[in-house]
Parts: sequence; C-alpha cells; structure tokens
Amino acid sequence: MHLRDTRAADLPSLQDIERAAGEPFRGIGMADVADDPPPSVAELERHLRAGLSWVAADSADRPVAYLVAERVDGALHIEQVSVHPANARRGVGRSLIEHAAGHAVTAGLPALTLTTFADVPWNAPYYLRCGFAVLPEDAVGPGLREIRRREAAHGLDRWPRVCMRRAL
Repeated sequence: MHLRDTRAADLPSLQDIERAAGEPFRGIGMADVADDPPPSVAELERHLRAGLSWVAADSADRPVAYLVAERVDGALHIEQVSVHPANARRGVGRSLIEHAAGHAVTAGLPALTLTTFADVPWNAPYYLRCGFAVLPEDAVGPGLREIRRREAAHGLDRWPRVCMRRAL
C-alpha cells in the first residue's frame, strides 16, 4: 500500500469503498448505516479541491481506503475515513490518520477531531487506540456542534455518538 493525494478519477472508487465499508454495520443491527448512500462526487470533489483528501492505494494504484478532512474549530476534522473490508485490519486506516496528522502539523493545526459511534468496535474504541479522547460536551466547539446537529438530523443519533480529539 502507498498513500497519495486523491485524484478526480478516484472519486467513484471512493464511493464504492464507502458502500463496502458500510456493510459490516448490517451485522451489528445498524442496517440503516449500511444502507446510507456514500458521499456524492460533488462532496468528495470539495475535499479534493481543498487538498484534504488522501487514498491508500494498492500495487496497481487502485484506492482501497480514503480519508477526507476539513478545518473545523481550528483543528483538522476527519470527516470520513473508510477502508474496504478486504483491506481492513492491516493498519491502512491508521496510516491515513497519521498522514492527516502530519498534514495538520505542517498546517499549524493543534489537533485532529472526528465524530463517531461510541459503541461500534471499529469506531470510538479504535480511535481511542489511535490516541483520540472523547471530548466532554462543554469542550465541543461550534463547528463540531453543527456537524453533530446535521448527523442527528440525518438519523445517526439512533445510536450513541461522540466527538473525539487528538492533540498533535
């Protein structure tokens, strides 16, 4: 695997990765999450244009995982990190997170943030192992509050969610 910037031609593959990465949610009673459509090409293009989209690619340079981010509340917010299940448990997601952390440090940002499901093993418990901590409610900034509001409106609050932060 190698990491690189996302290219416009990769965007449909990112949607395929997202669909595949959602399937394990079906097995834990979260079919609505598995059935949620992937980000639109337009949304993925926004991250690409901002220079905040990276892929892990296989030896044929095909994306097998991706991470998209944006600046929120003075930190680099990981909007989505997804790994195709055929490539899971190989450190690919962690490599993308570390790449994003390096980008944040270079940009002078003090932290990474994300929102995630509290009780899904490959969500909050995984991010804790990657150095993130759950943010107490009174430490959540206005940008993260808006993200959580949109997530709730989308129905994701049917399951407990948390905001997390990793100082850099």
